[in-house]
Amino acid sequence: MTITYLKRGKPEADRAEDDAKTRAVVEATLKDIEARGDTAVRELSEKFDKYSPPSYRLSESDIEAITSKVSEREMADIRFAHDQVRNFAQAQRDSMKDIEVETLPGVILGHKNIPVQSVGCYVPGGKFPMVASAHMSVATASVAGVPRIIAATPPFNGEPNPGVIAAMKMGGAHEIYVLGGIQAIGAMALGTETIDPVHLLVGPGNAFVAEAKRQLFGRVGIDLFAGPTETMVIADDTVDAEICATDLLGQAEHGYNSPAVLLTNSRALAESTLAEIDRLLGILPTAGTASVSWDAYGEVILCDSHDEMLAVANDYASEHVQVMTGRDDWYLDNMTCYGALFLGPRTNVANGDKVIGTNHTLPTKKAGRYTGGLWVGKYLKTHSYQKVLTDEAATMVGEYGSRLCILEGFVGHAEQCNVRVRRYGGVNVPYGAPAPHRDAAE
Repeated sequence: MTITYLKRGKPEADRAEDDAKTRAVVEATLKDIEARGDTAVRELSEKFDKYSPPSYRLSESDIEAITSKVSEREMADIRFAHDQVRNFAQAQRDSMKDIEVETLPGVILGHKNIPVQSVGCYVPGGKFPMVASAHMSVATASVAGVPRIIAATPPFNGEPNPGVIAAMKMGGAHEIYVLGGIQAIGAMALGTETIDPVHLLVGPGNAFVAEAKRQLFGRVGIDLFAGPTETMVIADDTVDAEICATDLLGQAEHGYNSPAVLLTNSRALAESTLAEIDRLLGILPTAGTASVSWDAYGEVILCDSHDEMLAVANDYASEHVQVMTGRDDWYLDNMTCYGALFLGPRTNVANGDKVIGTNHTLPTKKAGRYTGGLWVGKYLKTHSYQKVLTDEAATMVGEYGSRLCILEGFVGHAEQCNVRVRRYGGVNVPYGAPAPHRDAAE
């Protein structure tokens, strides 16, 4: 295998040092929120967002006044995107079935898909108002049937962003808070004097938001580790440098630490894409962010073959993987580790981010090795149940259970089985002994 890096990003050691600093800040901040509640939340909001309203929760009249600033055309666009996300989420929900089967005569096993009872949806918005993130988290929770959906977003330019608030309301949020960063995540998970804690946290965010979710996992559920945006473009000579460079920078503009990787088997494409990125950074309005991200986290990797590109892509497990090759469906069939695939030059990551219907809250930092992205199923808990309807079934299963418990040394467990063998089967099993084996004729 021959892999050549025409450009490398920040060394892993430096990235690990950044992560360690983030962990320390988040840990101290969460402890402060837990200890001082609303007071700590207000101080953090004042410090980082310069925002300190009488109440961080929007009233219905607040929501109506804010959303009235959205034009009819903007509202129609928001509605279109909302409908695509909701429709796909509904199709996914319809694919999830409760089951009940009789596995043995008189033995009924089943499972039910039950919504979590409360969810906190974080919608980023400090740098860019992420209207689409409200669809991805709030509307999808609504489709799942979550009875309490709260949503939090930071102020944008000192006030609630009308488009974001409109999308939250449209999606079905029951409570809307204008709070950002660690203070929003901590308040929703830990609770304060004015905010009841939730059972599940969902939504993307910056490194501090993602780390806060990670540290709170266990105390509450989280959807996944969704940190700073990552993108990978897998391309061969069927496409050109302009489209590759555009797709890389389109995601690099998210923040100062958004990895963007070109993976190709064409040296000509690799070199021309590097040149095209330099050209585009001269005209891109968000180049101030994208250029920093590209300098520190951009990579261009040259491979000999599609097999090598596949191996590298699965190792990176990038959040977004844009595939533009002569064999896109081959990658669909063979890739195993990623957040979401965007197949062919006609689609792109921005479609998934904003409007096409798939969810844009996706695993980062190689979490795609063990989880997919946010979807309606993340809001549902699959709980099993069992029923034994006949004396014969209670006796037969109990006898097996008794012997297997004794095999493992669990006498108390065995007696749970034995008491039923005695009562429903009339078998006199000595206390603490295994149930006898039956003859085949019995």
